[in-house]
Amino acid sequence: MKPFLAALAVAAFAIPSLAAAAPKPPAIQVADAWCRAAPRGALAGGCYLTLTAGADDRLVAVETAAAARAEVHTMSMDGGVMRMRKLADGVALPAGKPVALKPGAEHLMLIGPKIALTPGAKVALTLRFKSAAPVTVTAPVKTAPMPAMTGMSMEHH
Repeated sequence: MKPFLAALAVAAFAIPSLAAAAPKPPAIQVADAWCRAAPRGALAGGCYLTLTAGADDRLVAVETAAAARAEVHTMSMDGGVMRMRKLADGVALPAGKPVALKPGAEHLMLIGPKIALTPGAKVALTLRFKSAAPVTVTAPVKTAPMPAMTGMSMEHH
């Protein structure tokens, strides 16, 4: 009986340590990260991704060695003029709701790229949040898809 009790005691201590060793999923899930290809010598470039937070949080900053600096930006149209500006407070991430940083809206801006943003290149981005631990993601550089041309006919008369 004593060997059984000894084995039971060892198992009781081993099981909690196994549970503690299991990796915890990140508090912020990152999906579909990519950066737009830019012409050589471009002064800036854009990166895009989708964030899903496990609890209410906020993306407050982005860092990368691939540019002089990186910022969380928004883009809007004002009287036919495209305007981009840094979001000083970042982007809100409501719990459980995917937030897409995409062309024409909130996005990550690489200012003063230090690498050629050519298709196939990769950009390491470290995302910083108000509460969650930082997350580093590698975003491939891709040629942006062409927007759909609605209302145009390809028929010839």
